[in-house]
Amino acid sequence: QVQLVESGGGLVQAGDSLRLSCAASGRTISGYSMGWFRQAPGKDREFVVAVSKSGGSTYVADSVKGRFTIARDNAKNTVSLQMNSLKPEDTAVYYCAASTRYSSLSLRGRMNYDYWGQGTQVTVSS
Repeated sequence: QVQLVESGGGLVQAGDSLRLSCAASGRTISGYSMGWFRQAPGKDREFVVAVSKSGGSTYVADSVKGRFTIARDNAKNTVSLQMNSLKPEDTAVYYCAASTRYSSLSLRGRMNYDYWGQGTQVTVSS
């Protein structure tokens, strides 16, 4: 079992930056690909970014490309999401997740993740 806890969410203005963190416990995340998803009110949970087990490969949704960056520290058992140039449409609950899958296509599907955090709210005002 892997327990994931997100932190760092909050209320920011459009154009601001925010950094989310995900702390894992129970098992080392070195055996998992890690991803971030988000869910806005009334919408499905959608893929944001993912990183391979080693950190050598990242996958990014078109909607956040060039603005969001994922990073992992296997030694500290943490994953981060750096969000720059935030827009009101980035408002959502952000979830950290762990997957045993490794392909780009698999990591974009929320059903391919085995463990999820409880989420952290990000609100971007215009």
